[in-house]
Amino acid sequence: MSLTSSTLERYVDRISPVHALDARVKVLMTLGYILTLAFLPNGEWAALAGLAGLLWWGVWQARIGLGLVLRRAFVALPFALVAVSLVFARPGAPLFDLTIGPWQLTASDAGLIAFISVVIKSWLSVQAALMLIATTQVVDVFLALRAFRLPTVLVAVMAFAYRYLFVLIDEASRMLRARECRSAAHHGRRGGGSIGWRAAVVGQMVGTLFLRSYERSERIYVAMLSRGYRGEVRTLDTQPLDSRDRGTLIGVLATLALIIYAALVW
Repeated sequence: MSLTSSTLERYVDRISPVHALDARVKVLMTLGYILTLAFLPNGEWAALAGLAGLLWWGVWQARIGLGLVLRRAFVALPFALVAVSLVFARPGAPLFDLTIGPWQLTASDAGLIAFISVVIKSWLSVQAALMLIATTQVVDVFLALRAFRLPTVLVAVMAFAYRYLFVLIDEASRMLRARECRSAAHHGRRGGGSIGWRAAVVGQMVGTLFLRSYERSERIYVAMLSRGYRGEVRTLDTQPLDSRDRGTLIGVLATLALIIYAALVW
């Protein structure tokens, strides 16, 4: 897959009740959803099903397609598989034995439940984050973070990193096209030389990209200083939340609190 400037852009332009919500509300709901998953005890399948249904109902309301969110969320599953050690580390009733060289590992029922719970929680958390960025412009997310009084420097670094990451992708794409033009294929074989030659070329490209990025950052910084930049992007005053935003936020957070209360008490 070739690199393009839209590789990282995940916003889906739709007209929906979720898109119309204030970015601050959506950020708070996403954080509340992820925290609810984190504090939920392992093995609470009914609560996990309720949280999944709540999220998927929001995806349906946003009209971004459940299949799209599910496919993009699969990227988190390989990282969640790291928790497979829980199957053998948690004490509990033995299920089966696994011999690896001189070691013999015993899987337990409690470990298996913990592992499955971690995988499901990770998968749902990524889906919630994907729904946020699919229904909210990134600029609005940064403005919401500033409204929550996050450090100005932190928000500015994230905003500039996001803005110029697309520039770096375009720069890398041009360098890759230039390399392909200079490495012509012949007789059905790929262009270029040996693996060592390719590794050396990639190393030179990475170094060149770093130098170009450094020089570009210096020019941009000087240009911003000359235009009055003092460490903070100036925006219009944040508007207060209307009744619909407040009602949606209270309703969703109350539902999340009810789910975790039922899981902990009942």
